[in-house]
Amino acid sequence: MTKSQPLRETSAPQENSPPQPGTTSPEPAVPAPPGPSMGRLVGVDLARALAVFGMYVVHIGPPLSATSGVASWIRYMSDGHSSVLFATLAGFSLMLLAGRREPKTGLAGRQAKARIAIRAVVLLALGTVMAMEYGGVIILGFYGVYFLLALPLVRLRAKTLAIMAAALALVTPQLAFALNSLLSESVRQGINAYDPFHRLSGVGALDLLLTGFYPAITWMSFVIAGMALARFDLSSGTVQRRLAALGATLAVTAYGMSLLLAGKDALNSLAESGSSSSGSGSMPPDGGSLPDMPASMLLTAGPHSGTTFDIIGSVGVAILVIVGATVAMDRLTRLRRLAKPVIAVGTMSLTAYVGHFVAQSVLATPAGTGTQQSWTPLLLYVLGAIVFAAIWSRFFRRGPLEYLLNAATKPAKHIR
Repeated sequence: MTKSQPLRETSAPQENSPPQPGTTSPEPAVPAPPGPSMGRLVGVDLARALAVFGMYVVHIGPPLSATSGVASWIRYMSDGHSSVLFATLAGFSLMLLAGRREPKTGLAGRQAKARIAIRAVVLLALGTVMAMEYGGVIILGFYGVYFLLALPLVRLRAKTLAIMAAALALVTPQLAFALNSLLSESVRQGINAYDPFHRLSGVGALDLLLTGFYPAITWMSFVIAGMALARFDLSSGTVQRRLAALGATLAVTAYGMSLLLAGKDALNSLAESGSSSSGSGSMPPDGGSLPDMPASMLLTAGPHSGTTFDIIGSVGVAILVIVGATVAMDRLTRLRRLAKPVIAVGTMSLTAYVGHFVAQSVLATPAGTGTQQSWTPLLLYVLGAIVFAAIWSRFFRRGPLEYLLNAATKPAKHIR
């Protein structure tokens, strides 16, 4: 690895910046190899775009029960896996701020932590405001909590982070189940009565940590796995092959064991168990979570079931998508050029995510419920996001919300 690569990897603006082929390194005497370096970060942006489009599929596309063939496979893979990929990439993004291959220390480290903390507060506030209109399906408030919980971990090495993610995957689903079984309705109401977040939006601290659509207690496994992934040299062919093998092994083992222990329905989507798959499209229709269900559900691995098998299998899928996107962008130059408009969506994923909710309200687009049978609205939203991102990225370095988020973190430079 050349000396200029760590700078490119750890530079915060690269997280949200469109790829700039032909630009030179700040250290021109030791230029970074353009192919692997570009492919590594562009691949992550492509994975972000796929996560965004997966969320579009869940929120706007037809329910799984109304699809067949390839469409069913696309709908099922989007159901749960897209938000997991989002969370895993959130962990990856944290390391772009805190120092990707090597953690920042001293003044730079303190300022990086301050930027992460400010982002967490902004996302929590934005998520709360959006939840007032769209309910608990908004993931941004949960993101804010993930970032705050991850702050003490940003200097850990890949092996330590991987072990921590694995330990959480093995323990937290059972812990969440036990804690929820101990929380009576009166206790929950008592906690929520004093929770300003719950009074504002209906999504309070209890939801963010334990009972919501994306509770931190189980979802931190995805974030920490993404942090560990960021520590690896994704430009290395050996690392790519090993990570691909790891991802495949995790997915096959987790889903295979769940099918063996829980039977043929082990991988069913919980959203299909009721009459509606509105909202997140991957939670039970009443917004409940796994701990509200029988203990036997701990053996299943359906989307958003929050079990050990679901977490391990979903992490495996996320690794495969990230590594696959990285390899494709690294080795297939023509595909990278063709995919540039899609990659642009990944560079402004926050804007694309928030934008599709706002557009749904303005345009009165039907959500992905039993009444939505057409794929046309979804295709129009995907096309609209691609066109907007492609045009915007020609004139601006960051997306609209990414620019505001970056501006909000400017005070961190005054940390000493």
